[in-house]
Amino acid sequence: MSSILSKKIAAGLDGLVMDVKCGSGAFCDTEVMARDLAESLVAVANRAGLSTAALITDMDRVLGREVGNALEVMEAVAYLKGEGSRDGRLHEVVMALAGEMLALGDLAPSIAAGRARAEAALEDGRAAEKFARMVSALGGPDDFLEHPGRYLARAPVIRRCTVERPGHVVGMNSREIGIAVVGLGGGRAHADDAIDASVGLSEMIEVGAEVRTGSPLCLVHAASEADADQAIAVVRRAIRIGSPAPPPKPVVIDRIVA
Repeated sequence: MSSILSKKIAAGLDGLVMDVKCGSGAFCDTEVMARDLAESLVAVANRAGLSTAALITDMDRVLGREVGNALEVMEAVAYLKGEGSRDGRLHEVVMALAGEMLALGDLAPSIAAGRARAEAALEDGRAAEKFARMVSALGGPDDFLEHPGRYLARAPVIRRCTVERPGHVVGMNSREIGIAVVGLGGGRAHADDAIDASVGLSEMIEVGAEVRTGSPLCLVHAASEADADQAIAVVRRAIRIGSPAPPPKPVVIDRIVA
């Protein structure tokens, strides 16, 4: 905790909004642990003079539909451009954090007003335009927003990972999903490991979805057929099929303030 906050305080921030995740894919595997951490972070930061709020968010399933470096960038670009859904978990977390930040920075009179302002910037294209300018200012291509596929690596092998029995997706072990991507080369098992930006999982199925035998759970992007086979085995173990469908679960669990 001291390492997290000391850097933020030393940077001279006027305010800080933290996303404290909980679940199988997070450092805090339980809501109780996440709440304790969030309350401690907020209390210490505010005592140090840094106005801070924290959202506890669910990481017991993947946040969006893509997992992996280039794939997640593609998903972010598509989200900014309005290509695809803006009513899922990713959108809810982005808007909740944006609303908090704009209110905390006195750029909106309330969290609700901050969220509305963020929604408007997303809808009219200002958010996408700002992202494109940031990429260019950092030395990236000027047309990245329009043509991300020109610059993002693509895996040579793309395979469907299918379900082996009918039912509903009743749960997901996000840590195992991450391990599958590391096994593909998309993350580091050791500090000196190289990262393959092209590999990962796309079109991830959502928890609660009904499936039949042979229904796709995701697409596996791999460097080889052997890597794809290994990832498929891990993903099948990580996604639990059963019945009945689980009740909906909010992605933003709670808000912690001083």
